[in-house]
Amino acid sequence: MDLFLIAAAIVGFYLAWNIGANDAANSMATSYGSRALTLKQIIIVASVLEFTGATLFGKKVTHTIAKGIVPIELLDHNLVVYGALAALLSAGFWITVSTYYNLPISTTHSIVGAMLGFGLAAVSQNHLALDQIKWGVLAKIALSWVISPLFGAALAFVTFSLIRFILLDRYASESVEHVFRYLQVLTACYMAFAHGSNDVANATGPIAAILGYSGTVPFWVLFFGGLGIAIGIATWGYRVIETVGRQITELTFTRGFSAEFATATTVLLASSFGMPVSTTHTLVGSVIGVGLAGGLASVNLKIVQKIIFSWIVTVPVAAAMTISLYTVMVVFL
Repeated sequence: MDLFLIAAAIVGFYLAWNIGANDAANSMATSYGSRALTLKQIIIVASVLEFTGATLFGKKVTHTIAKGIVPIELLDHNLVVYGALAALLSAGFWITVSTYYNLPISTTHSIVGAMLGFGLAAVSQNHLALDQIKWGVLAKIALSWVISPLFGAALAFVTFSLIRFILLDRYASESVEHVFRYLQVLTACYMAFAHGSNDVANATGPIAAILGYSGTVPFWVLFFGGLGIAIGIATWGYRVIETVGRQITELTFTRGFSAEFATATTVLLASSFGMPVSTTHTLVGSVIGVGLAGGLASVNLKIVQKIIFSWIVTVPVAAAMTISLYTVMVVFL
């Protein structure tokens, strides 16, 4: 078991690194797109705030990932270990591939799909009924993936429209935009903190399951996850930042502020309810929302289609890889 715990820590750190690499865009891409911050500044600020959010507020969503989908209390603990390891490896590998191709996929989709694959394989091999998988929780999570980008898009659209009506149409646009440069940086910091609080669970949930989750998440698990996210941001985060920040729509300081404010608000509301929403979905929805405020032509639909396709295939790919890895582990270990 000590060896498996070490393996879980290593693989969990690998997944946390991937989360930082792919999801750095969720908090800082708009600041990069509008040129409110340099890439170096983004890396420093995002790393510190993501780590802080993960360690201080990551407990509730970790519970959902650890125990909210798979009936781990009905399984032999060794099988839980195999399944959690398989889920971490599968989700991590898929995120690595996606980040290499600059695609902002949902790391939450990845781990939930991977845990679902573990659940399907475990239930089948242990002759349990399929209703032992917590489909109700899974349905709520899946619903949140649809609601969060729509809510983010609507809130960003309304926020930017109000800013344009109250300020941009009445006062000089360099002066207003200059003020919103600083407000955008503040909302980006807000978003980085919110993202760390929600998405650290994607790495720490399976680790908590391996530890024999009993309702309390050890602080070192959250610390470890937050550290992995911070390092991922610093080493590979620039790849997806480019896609979200500059390829979906043109971003100004006011548009970037609106998108970040809408995303952070949506994600923190979800975290308070323990729901692992996709911050990627929410931010992309918010960026599209501010783009649509300038008309449909302002949005690069080809990039949006490519991103949405990657979202659609994430759950089945992660689930299939986990089923395969879990089956191999059960047979040979």
